[in-house]
Amino acid sequence: MAKTYLTTPIYYVNDRPHIGHAYTSLATDVLARWKRLDGQEVYFLTGTDEHGQKVEKAAQDAGMDPQAFTDQVSQHFRTLADRMGFSHDDFIRTTEPRHKAACQALWRRLAERDEIYLGAYEGWYAVRDEAFYGPDELVERDGVKYAPSGAPVTWVKEPSYFFRLSKWRDWLLDYYEENRSFIAPESRRNEVISFIKGGLSDLSISRTSFRWGVPVPGDDAHVMYVWLDALTNYISALGYPDESHPLWRFWPADVHFVGKDIIRFHTIYWPAFLKAAGLEPPRRVFAHGWWTNEGQKISKSLGNVIDPLALVEEYGLDPVRYFLLREVPFGNDGDFSRAALIGRLNGELADALGNLANRTLSLIQRNCDGNLPPPADAVEADAALLEPVAGLAARVGAHLDRQEFHLVLEAIFAEVRGANGYITQQQPWALKKTDLVRMAAVLRHLHTALRGFATVLQPFMPGTMAALLDQLGVPAEARSLAALAEPLPGGIALPPPSPLFRKIEMVT
Repeated sequence: MAKTYLTTPIYYVNDRPHIGHAYTSLATDVLARWKRLDGQEVYFLTGTDEHGQKVEKAAQDAGMDPQAFTDQVSQHFRTLADRMGFSHDDFIRTTEPRHKAACQALWRRLAERDEIYLGAYEGWYAVRDEAFYGPDELVERDGVKYAPSGAPVTWVKEPSYFFRLSKWRDWLLDYYEENRSFIAPESRRNEVISFIKGGLSDLSISRTSFRWGVPVPGDDAHVMYVWLDALTNYISALGYPDESHPLWRFWPADVHFVGKDIIRFHTIYWPAFLKAAGLEPPRRVFAHGWWTNEGQKISKSLGNVIDPLALVEEYGLDPVRYFLLREVPFGNDGDFSRAALIGRLNGELADALGNLANRTLSLIQRNCDGNLPPPADAVEADAALLEPVAGLAARVGAHLDRQEFHLVLEAIFAEVRGANGYITQQQPWALKKTDLVRMAAVLRHLHTALRGFATVLQPFMPGTMAALLDQLGVPAEARSLAALAEPLPGGIALPPPSPLFRKIEMVT
């Protein structure tokens, strides 16, 4: 059985989750659900990143012990995952013993291979980013220096262990060339290559200025740099350093989903750490863009942070899941607009798909005694409906392998519109008076199309599509992609249809 390992980044616990966290996890969840639907064995990992100076300071500001603080904030991310319907197999925390043990094992392995040395570091450091920046990357405003991210930087000097990152420069460039799909989208790939060609310095991988971190083996004065700690989660969750662990078979990861702000860490540091330790690098890192809110940059100071759970409360879970992956090409920046969400919900979900299902199933109730008509041969007039639907799963799979979520939904809803055109053209309500056999055939073909739509949309809207498949009389064991090849027998008693989506009135 084919295996797939998918990960979100582990989320930093200095604040509550927002729409960006939900977006990354949603994309990962949809791909994981699709691969399971396709009969693959999937391991889907998410979790929280709980060490570092920023977390230590946030805990101090809250008047809490760091462990108690991270326990509390990590729970917010678990709640988000549960409420958003994410189907993760594991939720890892970097404060867990299994993770600390894996970090220290990886450190020892790097040290044994002479990839680590003790030195001293001085440079411009952003606490918010947990990263150092070169002088040429900084911007000065009102006498304060800022990183490209907008975070203020301070000059830091302290003893530090270093990872020999500079020696892996040529290997990284060769790896990108040999594995063209390793970094996506292409714009991010170009950005990373340009950064590396500008020169790679050895990387400071320990700190002595704070204590909230994984202790460096053999030198308790140092804790590990948060990014060496955090990135290791992807293998600690699989049992590393025990490469005989049952879950280790999932390594290397098929896709690491990340936001564009952490692309360097995942495509430069992480593959270099792994290669230096004699481990395989991940197969692909996909960095998506950022959301704005009604045209404004999202920030706490503006008070416009988008709470995904509030959206779910207002509009329903599946419409929110659908909208986030439908509105913007994955990988691009996008603007969140309530008007756009309501437009998608009312127009595409309620009017196009929901109305098609209700019309078809109501006609079966009234005209076929509520029983599914038997399979019927297709005539020329049916081909435009049935042929694209038959090929839909393959097209969806190809788009999802490239993380083209918006193209998946465009493709599916193009066929939903086609099915609405078909029912209008064929007029099964009129055929009842002239040709009962043809009427039954048309309704059966529409049922076939709806079953196809509901099946391939399950990863995006699992709850609503389960309800639609129930209304279509599709048994639980017949909801996989492979099962689409087997038509349902006629005569199945179908329940009376009920609305799938609640339309929202636009308030102007």
